[in-house]
Amino acid sequence: MYTHTVQYYETDKMGVTHHSNYVRWMEEARVDFLEKKGWPFARLEEEGIVSPVLSVSCNYKKPSRFSDKVDIEVSVLEFGGVKLRLGYKMFMGDTLICEGETGHAFVDTEGIPLRLKKKFPDFYEMLEEELNKTAGRA
Repeated sequence: MYTHTVQYYETDKMGVTHHSNYVRWMEEARVDFLEKKGWPFARLEEEGIVSPVLSVSCNYKKPSRFSDKVDIEVSVLEFGGVKLRLGYKMFMGDTLICEGETGHAFVDTEGIPLRLKKKFPDFYEMLEEELNKTAGRA
């Protein structure tokens, strides 16, 4: 679980969080998720693993405002070895305020798709385990 505190600059004239910030928070939560799993971005980059974003979606349920604490759960929804789809659920307390998804690919620094199972089996296995955890909750 990652927690983000809404900053004043993230709000709009109506006093609510501007919609574009939720996508940034998904990135913050994704970086935190990978770090907690032993794969911080610095390590990925050292290994030559690049993961461009292929898609983003957000479904807003309730607004957040300055100084609110937003808890973000990250889960692996799909993983096929080269492509990854992550899910995000954002809560304030027990209230779901936003759901989102991001799609990613794994490529090398030249943009060539990586077969993680062969080249980075530890990373592959971690993502498979996370996928299985998510499937177990469904």
